[in-house]
Amino acid sequence: MADAKLGVSPNGPFHYPDVMVTCDSRDQTAHQVVYHPCLIVEVLSPGIQEIDQGKKFRNYRRIDTLKEYVLIETETMNVDCYRLNENNKWELTVYSLEETVTDEGDIEVYLSSVDFSSPISRLYEDVVFPDMI
Repeated sequence: MADAKLGVSPNGPFHYPDVMVTCDSRDQTAHQVVYHPCLIVEVLSPGIQEIDQGKKFRNYRRIDTLKEYVLIETETMNVDCYRLNENNKWELTVYSLEETVTDEGDIEVYLSSVDFSSPISRLYEDVVFPDMI
């Protein structure tokens, strides 16, 4: 991702998300700028968390191909997934062991834009949380 940036429009603004996925044919030849992602993922870092949740998300919502925006926290096992619903409104789904536990003791994070699911624990594999140190 370090070499490709995301353009909200040809005139900007431009961002460098942690992960972005595009299946749009208009991006097939893109080498430096992607304009039509369906999924954007940001790993939240202390200090810039408010930027990812606020300013960047306001910009990203202007992208007409975007279907999901995912924020992964680093200090707790929590994933916030914003999905565009059939009424063209953004809905939040929270995946958190603190809030939702299944019979198996883990929850599945599902990303509908790319038909991907994974146990939340796998997303955090090898992560050492600050309160565990």
